Amino acid sequence: MATPSDAPTDVLDVLDVLDVLIVGGGPAGLATAIEARRAGLSVHVVDRARPPIDKACGEGLMPDAAARLAELGVELPAGSGFRFRGIRYLDGPLVATGDFPRGGGLGVRRLDLHAALAHRAAEAGAELDWEVTVRSLRPDGVETDRGPLVARWIVGADGLLSRVRRWAGLAAAPAPRRRFGVRRHFRIAPWSDYVEVYWGPGCEAYVSPVAADLVGVACLWSGAAAGFDDLLARFPPLAARLAGAPEASRDRGAGPLEQRVRRAWRGRVALVGDAAGYLDAITGEGIAVALHQARALAEALAAGDLARYGAAHRRLRRLPNATTRLALALSRRPRLRARALRTLAADPAFFGRILGIHARALPPRALGAGGALRILYALAGG
Repeated sequence: MATPSDAPTDVLDVLDVLDVLIVGGGPAGLATAIEARRAGLSVHVVDRARPPIDKACGEGLMPDAAARLAELGVELPAGSGFRFRGIRYLDGPLVATGDFPRGGGLGVRRLDLHAALAHRAAEAGAELDWEVTVRSLRPDGVETDRGPLVARWIVGADGLLSRVRRWAGLAAAPAPRRRFGVRRHFRIAPWSDYVEVYWGPGCEAYVSPVAADLVGVACLWSGAAAGFDDLLARFPPLAARLAGAPEASRDRGAGPLEQRVRRAWRGRVALVGDAAGYLDAITGEGIAVALHQARALAEALAAGDLARYGAAHRRLRRLPNATTRLALALSRRPRLRARALRTLAADPAFFGRILGIHARALPPRALGAGGALRILYALAGG
């Protein structure tokens, strides 16, 4: 199976061909299409599904993700979405609540988000080609079930289990830990204007308000296979609150969540979104990171320099991966988690600054040396 070399050949540079071919029409691919069109590039998106495309995800957009959608000109359908003001952690009797310091987050049904992005991408002039299966990479493009497609640049936006990543030789060795997620919606009015995160034995449950009469519940866990109802039973207060509420979607699962990459580009191929490497969904930053990557990638494509995107990709992942690794450590260590949550519960403003850094509304220095010491002191058992 052919894979592009590290250095682009010259043959395509003299041909009047498509600039960017994007494999995968989810949020990452569509956002990249919009950004590339804004940069003046011709864009073709292919996906084997037909919109609107659903996916297992928490559906809570961090404030910077909501802001990026507005910058892209993406407008959600009237009546869709639900604004939330921050994050609430619940672990038995411990409750810690933090507000975003600037702006709010947005809970939105994945179907609504996808439809809005697809509409905006088409409006921007991207060619969207659905129900097309990409079978392999070629030196000059890709091979599909409808024949070859030729382009100067290939973008793999085909998700967590990306085939483009594997074909391009960009996949790294599998992670030793295997975590999974499953999501279901309930027809019930949101009882909070926060995304609630419940911590339980070997599992977390995320409750996102996504409409005036709808909440999404996503469970993340490691270990043996488990069904949604078995996982929900690990959170008795949440299960009791949802008892009797009609189910509003079929269960959707995802995983293994951690997907490692050697790097984010090779030759004429670049990866974006979950295809570009993924650690875990525990901090809810997937869409936000993808939207930032989309802008960086479009700038690199317009400049004809994917090494530039590689540097931006590493920079964009640094802070999210650090906070995700900390959250994963807390998920595996209940006593450590309890100490951290007590610190956050005692000082909501401090929790808010952490959320502001997490959502890129505040620089890391906003935490201050004293704040960093407080975290270390709490984790050390102070």
